[in-house]
Amino acid sequence: MILAGLDIGGTKCAVSLGRLADEGIDIIAKRRFATPDTPAETIGRFLHELSDFATSQPVAAIGISCGGPLDSRRGIVLSPPNLPGWDEIDIVSPFRQQFNVPVAVQNDANAGALAEWQWGAGRGCQNMIFLTFGTGMGAGLVLDGRLYSGTNDLAGEVGHIRLADDGPVGFHKAGSFEGFCSGGGIARLAQQRVLEALQAGEAVSFCPSIEQLGGISAETVGHAAQAGDRLALEIYRTVAARLGQGLSLLIDILNPERIVIGSIFGRQRELIETRMWQVIREEAIPASAEVCEVVPTGLGERIGDYAALAVAKSLIGA
Repeated sequence: MILAGLDIGGTKCAVSLGRLADEGIDIIAKRRFATPDTPAETIGRFLHELSDFATSQPVAAIGISCGGPLDSRRGIVLSPPNLPGWDEIDIVSPFRQQFNVPVAVQNDANAGALAEWQWGAGRGCQNMIFLTFGTGMGAGLVLDGRLYSGTNDLAGEVGHIRLADDGPVGFHKAGSFEGFCSGGGIARLAQQRVLEALQAGEAVSFCPSIEQLGGISAETVGHAAQAGDRLALEIYRTVAARLGQGLSLLIDILNPERIVIGSIFGRQRELIETRMWQVIREEAIPASAEVCEVVPTGLGERIGDYAALAVAKSLIGA
């Protein structure tokens, strides 16, 4: 059985075909392209690419992974911040009409949770949390063996939780979980710390001058920390502590058996894990923390491909 997955990102999109296998799913074809300027162009490009694939590989279901907010029940994308112009866009009907197969959309965190639960680091779990920790910070929740999306698809918006009275802005809120624990948040935190250091007359290896502040990214800071830069290590120590604080809240409230974290956590695990666990042991209910593992994604950098395919799989009950 062949499934199709469409991954819609702010800068890149991908179409994947997957063949269900006994132990998972094999990706048999894939195409990437830069996200077009408008929703109509994007949908048209997806229809073209998928039609090209489907001539030789008919698909049984189509899954779509897209940044939220969205209404998965109606198949409507609702103004995601990383997709300007995507306001009340029906993303499901065009594919359902052209291919006459089941089609569904989930936000990227929910889709990622489904993928990790089906085929990745969450396999076998009844209670699992998946955290994106990439461009943003969102959660997909698998509770009592099923995806939990809430009353109107807004369950898991953990990035909005305020962890401090002040701090880098994420999810339109200073000091939020996303502000401290996302690619953009780490960059903003680093820019603030570097500015303070430069104004105090200190040398910063990864940003020698104030004019270069805008070029700082989470990747820049990560490379500097791995090379032993003192300020970069301090920044990641702050990120790790805030991650531990956010995870402690989730552990206390949801009592998961496993938390699977994507993107930055997997790349910078050595910089993050020790301090993160120190904070969890200080903050979380001990009996809950003891039964919870925190691990990187099992699907790694390919999770976006598997996420959309997992949405497709959920439609056929296989």
